[in-house]
Amino acid sequence: MFKNYRFKDYDFKLILYLCALTIIGILLVNSAQPENTQKQLMGFIAGLSIMIILSFIDYHIWLKIWFVYYFVMIALLVLVLWKGSTSLGAKRWFTILGIRFQPSEAAKILLILFFAQFIMKFKERINQWYMILLMIVLVIPPVALIYKQPDLSTTIVFALIFLSILFLGEINIRYFLALAAVGIPAFIIVFILLIQPDSFLVKKEIVKPYQQLRILAWLHPDEYELEEAFQQQNSIMAIGSGQLTGKGLNNTGVNSVKNGNFISEPQTDFIFTIAGEELGFVGSATIIILIVLITVECFYVAFKAADLPGRIIAGGMGAYIGFQSTINICVTTGLFPNTGVPLPFVSYGLTSLLVLFAGMGFVMNVRLQKERKFNND
Repeated sequence: MFKNYRFKDYDFKLILYLCALTIIGILLVNSAQPENTQKQLMGFIAGLSIMIILSFIDYHIWLKIWFVYYFVMIALLVLVLWKGSTSLGAKRWFTILGIRFQPSEAAKILLILFFAQFIMKFKERINQWYMILLMIVLVIPPVALIYKQPDLSTTIVFALIFLSILFLGEINIRYFLALAAVGIPAFIIVFILLIQPDSFLVKKEIVKPYQQLRILAWLHPDEYELEEAFQQQNSIMAIGSGQLTGKGLNNTGVNSVKNGNFISEPQTDFIFTIAGEELGFVGSATIIILIVLITVECFYVAFKAADLPGRIIAGGMGAYIGFQSTINICVTTGLFPNTGVPLPFVSYGLTSLLVLFAGMGFVMNVRLQKERKFNND
C-alpha cells in the first residue's frame, strides 16, 4: 500500500493547516463548553488517523461501489426521520453506541463520491438534457429529506455542493445560465412572498414559522432585538468587543457575552463568536486564512488531478468547506439570516469532524495519484 507513493509527494502543508485549525477549534470548544473538550480531542485524533489511512488507499477502489453510496445516503436520511431524536423541534441525529450521529453531514461526502463516479461513467453523454435531468432527479430525494428534518441551512449547503459538482464535471455552461435565468427570479419571488405577514408559504408549512421570523429579524433587527434577532445581535457585539487581540481564552470577565449566556450553541453554530470575543481580530483572521488555505489547496489538487473523479472529489470537498464556512461566518457577523451550520474543523461535532477528515483523506490521495501518474510517465 505505502510502496506505491513517494514520501516527498505527501501533502504535509495541508495536514499542517488542518491540525492548526482543529487545535484552535478545540481551544474554543474548551472555552465555550468545557465538558465537550475531551470528545472533540478524541474526534481530532480519530479523524486524523482516518485521514492518514485513507490518503494511502487508491480512491478508485472506493469508487467501485459508487452506487451503494446513494442508497446508504438515502437510508441514513430516512432513518433519522424515523428513529432520530428530536432537539429544538428538529430531527437531525440518532445515537449509535452512545455517540450522536448526524446523517446530513455524512450525506455531503457520500454525494460527492457518488457523483464523482456517476459523471465519469456517463461522461460521453453527460451534457445531454436527459442526463442533466436524471442528476437533478437523483439529488431531489436527499435534499427533500434534509429539508424535512427541518434543516434549511444544510439543504442550501447540499445544493451548492451539487452545483459545484456539476461545474467540476464539465457540464455545459448553458445549463448554468438556464438555471440562473429561472432560479434567480424564482428566488426573488419566493423571498418577497416569504416576508409577507400572512405568507402562504408558512400557512402551507413549506417554510416553518421560525424560519420566516429569522429572515424578518435579519431584515429588521431593531424590531426583533428582544426576540429572534437577540442572539445574532449579541454575536455581532461580542465579535466587535474582542477588538484586535481579544479578551483571552477562558476569560471570566463579567462583560463577556459568552459568560453571560447570551449566545446559545456557542460550541457549534456560534463558535466564531467565541473566536471574535476571546481571540479578537487576529484570531478570527487566522481562522479565516486557514479555511481559505485549505479550500484553495483542495481546488489546487482538483486542478492537478489525474482524472475527472479525482477533480470532482477534491473540488467537491473544497466547495463543501468553502460554502459552509462562508455561511457560518456570515451568520455570526449578521451578513446572512440566522441559520445553523457548523464551522468546519472548528465547531464541536464528532460526525462533522470525522466526515471532514475522511474527505481530506480522499483529497490527499487524489494528490498522490496525480504525483504517481506524473512520476511514472
